[in-house]
Amino acid sequence: MLKKQLLGITLVLLCFSIETKAQNQNIKNDVFWDTKDGLPIYSQGGGVFKFKDPKDGIEKYFWYGVHYEEAEKYRKEPVKKYDHCTFKSVSCYSSTDLVNWTFEGDVLMEATANPDGRRTWVGRLGVAFVKEINKYALFVQHGNQVLVALADSPVGNFIWHQKINMQPWIGTTNTGDQTVFTDEDGKSYLIYSYGQGRNKIYVSEIGVKDGKVTILDCTKIFQGASREGNCMFKYKNKYYMAASNIYGWDASFAYYLVSDNIRGPYLPTNDMQIMPGSEEDYAHVTQTGFFYTIKQKDKETVLYCGDRWADFAGNGLGYNQWFPLSFNGSEPYFNSLSSWNLDEKTGNWNVAADNNYVKNGSFEADRNKIPSSFKPVQEQLLGWKTEIIKGNKISITDKNSPQLNYFNTEEDRKEVIGEKSLNITDTIDFTREISQEISSTPYVILEDGVYVFTAKVKNSPGFSELKIYANSGGVEYKVDMKDENVSWKTIRIDDVLVKNGKITIGFFANGTANAFCLIDDVTLVKK
Repeated sequence: MLKKQLLGITLVLLCFSIETKAQNQNIKNDVFWDTKDGLPIYSQGGGVFKFKDPKDGIEKYFWYGVHYEEAEKYRKEPVKKYDHCTFKSVSCYSSTDLVNWTFEGDVLMEATANPDGRRTWVGRLGVAFVKEINKYALFVQHGNQVLVALADSPVGNFIWHQKINMQPWIGTTNTGDQTVFTDEDGKSYLIYSYGQGRNKIYVSEIGVKDGKVTILDCTKIFQGASREGNCMFKYKNKYYMAASNIYGWDASFAYYLVSDNIRGPYLPTNDMQIMPGSEEDYAHVTQTGFFYTIKQKDKETVLYCGDRWADFAGNGLGYNQWFPLSFNGSEPYFNSLSSWNLDEKTGNWNVAADNNYVKNGSFEADRNKIPSSFKPVQEQLLGWKTEIIKGNKISITDKNSPQLNYFNTEEDRKEVIGEKSLNITDTIDFTREISQEISSTPYVILEDGVYVFTAKVKNSPGFSELKIYANSGGVEYKVDMKDENVSWKTIRIDDVLVKNGKITIGFFANGTANAFCLIDDVTLVKK
C-alpha cells in the first residue's frame, strides 16, 4: 500500500514538473527566431490575433507578418546593409503558448499581392474576423493605398478584395504606419497615422459597407509630433495608443497615451509620453510593432512586440524582440530583458537565468554618430556615461569632439554584433572613463550573487592604462588590457560579486593621441 502511495505521489510530482516546464517557456531576444520545427521565422510589421483553428476548432494564437527577401540575406550573413525591402509573402504562424510557433504557410503570395507583376511596398498589416460575412480580412499597406484581402480561414489563402484610397478620410491616399486592434467585444479597428509627416493618428472601425469590407468611420485621436509604429493595446479597461519616433526603421523611445474610450480623449492631449524603462536603450533597440494582452482569470499581462528593421543593417540580431510590460497604476513600464520566461496559462513571467543586464551592450541603440546634432540631438551614448578627464570635450558643435561610437566594417561584423561599437580615442592625449550603473528596477531585481562580465575588445598600442572593470560593494574587479589586440578578443571577468542589488561596470583608458580601443557586445550574466 505504501509503495502504491509513494508511486502515486511520484507520478503526481512528475506530471506537475512536466506541466510546469511546459508552461514556463523562454523568450530570448537578440537572436533570430525559429519555429518549433527549426524553420526560420520571417514575420515583420504584423500582429498576433486569437482565432479558432479550422483544423481542430481550438483557439490559438495566429501571428501574421511580412517575409522580405532581404531578411533571409541578412539572417544568413549579418555583416552588411540591405537598402531595399522586397516583398515575398505574408507569413502565418500558430501557437498555443505564444512562445513555440508552427509555420502555417504563406497566406498572401507576391503573385496575389502584385497581380500585374510590378513590385511595390507591401507591409504593416493585421487581420480581423468580420462576423457579418464570416471571413477573415487582411489589411495591409500596398503601394500608396490599403489593400484588403479576404480568406475563409485564418490560415488563408487570402484573396484580393479591394484597395482603399484613404484620401476621402484623412487627406492622403495612404496611411502612415498601421496595425489592427481587436477589442474584447470582437470589433476590430485599423490604427494608423496620416500618410505624410505622420503627425496625426486615427482609429477606424472595420466592417462591411455596400458589400465590401472596409473602414466605417474615422476618428482622429492625436495631432502633434510625428510618430510611426502606431499600435494599440488594452489593459484594465483602458486603451493605450503607442508609437515611436520618425527615425526611419531605427529604434526609439516607446511613446504612449491613455484613454477610457477607444475613440478618446487620449491623455495627455496630443502629448505622447515616453514609456519608463525604454529610455536607456530605445526599447531594447526596437520600434513599436504591436502588443498582445494575455487575459487569464483576473490577471492581464501585456506583451510589447517590437520590430527590429534598420534596413536589415544590423541593430543587433533578430527581427522580433518581445518584452513584458509592468504597470504602476495606469502607467506602463518597459522591462528591457534579453531573456525571460512566460507562462501563458497564468500570464506570469520572470527573468531567465541567462538574462544580460547591460543596457545597450552592443551599442546599437544610437542611430547616428555620437555626439549628434541631428535628431535625436544627443551628446552621450544611451545607457552609458562618458567622462572626459583629459582630452577634447564632448560637443555636438565642435569638430574636435571625439566620436563616441564606431561604425563596424564588414570584417568587424564577422566577429561582433551589429553596426556599431564603443569608440575610445582622441586626436590628442586623453584620459577617459565610460561606465554604466546597473541596479534593480521597480519590477526586475538585480539579485545579489556571482556574475560573469564580458566584453569584446580590439585596440592599438599607445595606452599607459587600459582596463575593463566592475565595482560592487566597494570591491573592484578588473582586467588590464593595454597590450595591443589587432583582432577582436573576448575579455572575461569571472566571479564578480554583486552586493546590495547594484553594480557599476565600465572601461578606463589613458592613451596617447590617436590610440584607439573599440568595445562591443558587453554582457553581465548571473553565474
